[in-house]
Amino acid sequence: MITRIRKAEQNLNLSYLCQLFDVLVSSYYYPSVHQPKNAAYRDKLTVIHNENFQAYGRRRMKVALADNNINLGVFKIARLMKQAGIIAKVPKKPHYYPSGKQKPNIPNELKRQFNPPQVNTHWVGDITYIRHHQGWSYLATVLDLGSREIVGYALSQTPDAQLARQALIQAVKIQQPKTSHLMFHSDQGVQYSANLFKQTLSLHRIVNDIVESFFGSLKQERVHWRNYQTRNEAQLDILNYKSVFYTNFRLHSTLGYISPNQYEMQLEEIKKAA
Repeated sequence: MITRIRKAEQNLNLSYLCQLFDVLVSSYYYPSVHQPKNAAYRDKLTVIHNENFQAYGRRRMKVALADNNINLGVFKIARLMKQAGIIAKVPKKPHYYPSGKQKPNIPNELKRQFNPPQVNTHWVGDITYIRHHQGWSYLATVLDLGSREIVGYALSQTPDAQLARQALIQAVKIQQPKTSHLMFHSDQGVQYSANLFKQTLSLHRIVNDIVESFFGSLKQERVHWRNYQTRNEAQLDILNYKSVFYTNFRLHSTLGYISPNQYEMQLEEIKKAA
């Protein structure tokens, strides 16, 4: 800027111009090194932004940059993201049912303790819909509250108790938890209060409860940005989100900004050291 002004008005004094713009005279002769660095930071932020499906805000970006040996404050990251035109996808605020309105035959044993220290002790079940050009598909998931990992899921054209049951059975088969020490939490949908599903819980001696799940992240970070043509396309894309990104790469604030897979690895190391 100062160089352009001096070319236009050659009689203006350099010291006066530097004082006017509140910069050191030496900066005129020795260009700042911050601009090239900031450009490199913006490029790295853009790469991280695209690799993580545009899901990371400034706090997750800080962790991701630190993993690449770049240590910046959240306010500088926010400024660089704004300069680079990076806007994170923000999940909608989840809706929690007011206490005291749970179904009388399903007591609230969880009492909003959403961060158990171990895996396979508290599971969450929920169902959502996925729209595509062939109509609707329904996704049931089972999420481990300890690790935030999706441990079971099922897709169907019908949002019934059988769909919820399939997701639960898959989770039990894969994880093989001590079901007598496992608490299962669900929303107040009819699928989870149906006799078929309650019989499945009783068969495995699992305690039932009520809570919402992770679908806000799934829809805001993936589904709402897709235009699925077929049920199969929707199923493959959701499987990719769940098995690849969500489990292995997505940083969860409740886990200390690490992925579910990293969290479970840490638990295994603690067990071995004990």
